[in-house]
Amino acid sequence: MANKKEIPFQGKTLRYTILGQGAPVVLVHGFAEDSDVWKYQRDILSAHYRLIIPDLPGAGASELTDQFSMELGADYIRQVLQQENIEQTILIGHSMGGYIALAFAEKYAGQLQAFGLFHSTAYADNDEKKTSRQRGIAFVEAHGSHEFLQQSIPNLFSPESRISMSGAIKGMIEQYRDFNPNTLVACQQAMMQRPDRTHVLTSFNKPVLFIIGKYDTAVPYEQALRQSHLPHISYIHLLEHSGHMGMWEETEKANTALLSFLADAGSTVTQ
Repeated sequence: MANKKEIPFQGKTLRYTILGQGAPVVLVHGFAEDSDVWKYQRDILSAHYRLIIPDLPGAGASELTDQFSMELGADYIRQVLQQENIEQTILIGHSMGGYIALAFAEKYAGQLQAFGLFHSTAYADNDEKKTSRQRGIAFVEAHGSHEFLQQSIPNLFSPESRISMSGAIKGMIEQYRDFNPNTLVACQQAMMQRPDRTHVLTSFNKPVLFIIGKYDTAVPYEQALRQSHLPHISYIHLLEHSGHMGMWEETEKANTALLSFLADAGSTVTQ
């Protein structure tokens, strides 16, 4: 049974969910998502592990903090771990959640047994990406969250998935139609400002997971593959039919990759 919890942070109330028993694993959602994005992973992973699934500031049931950054997200995760008396964990981040995982690994490497980048990158935004985010901010400010998500969410899926998963994509758009526009703006600004963290990959001496979508336009295949050779110990999984949402597009393969990584990397995690 899911245990819903809350924690005071930066003068706001943030919320997270605990599921299952065993070695702790934190699942961090990405931009314009909340903890529900992991709905196809929760049951299978919680049968083996103690899952901690936060709603990041301004997403899901969590209030938006006055400021937002990847470092602040890392501090929030650390405070949750402290509240749960967890000394070490494995951290898996999707997209922006991966940026937070990298910030956590930079600040609190001793608390990580391993971490994973699920459709995410250690590279900073280039000028083209920053311009795209600036256009996104302007669109949200002019038209609101629902119209922004109608434009952006389908592009997260591969061409094949847009056809085969059209109903699920429409459902996702409707689920998040009232997403806080201030959160969308704050997150895009924070993502533009985040630094290159490839040095985290090269210096981290424990396992790092890379789940890569062949048709991912947000984290292109070539870039994702290039960074995957930087850590000392890399686990690399290519989802050949996925864009940026492999946990939905190829659920079985994604879950198998996660379970394999957690079994190998998490055998000595402190509970």
